[in-house]
Amino acid sequence: QLQASGGGLVQAGGSLTLSCANSRRTSSNNGMGWFRQAPGKEREFVAAMSWNGHMKDYSDSVKGRFTISRDRAKNTVYLQMNSTKPEDTAVYYCAAALSSALTTTARGYRYWGQGTLVTVSS
Repeated sequence: QLQASGGGLVQAGGSLTLSCANSRRTSSNNGMGWFRQAPGKEREFVAAMSWNGHMKDYSDSVKGRFTISRDRAKNTVYLQMNSTKPEDTAVYYCAAALSSALTTTARGYRYWGQGTLVTVSS
């Protein structure tokens, strides 16, 4: 129901755009988020937005470099990754929140995509 794509190999300092296609029409009014999990580490919050996009939040590690956005007509959420760093290497997951509000904790999300791998080379 959530299909993440766009991952791949990018050189440090480069850009990558992740997409998350949401096939659940009822979720178009839900908050959306991106999380990531690096090898040997716990899943961590990356970015989130409210259902209408008016509120957004980012982790300190990506603030100023990543941008979350959504195209409601396409029911797709994006994560624009700029100025990438090797420490951004992880599997990235998109998720649909339980509510329409901006949610930054994993337990606030009900539906999860399968993940897409991003590798940033130094």
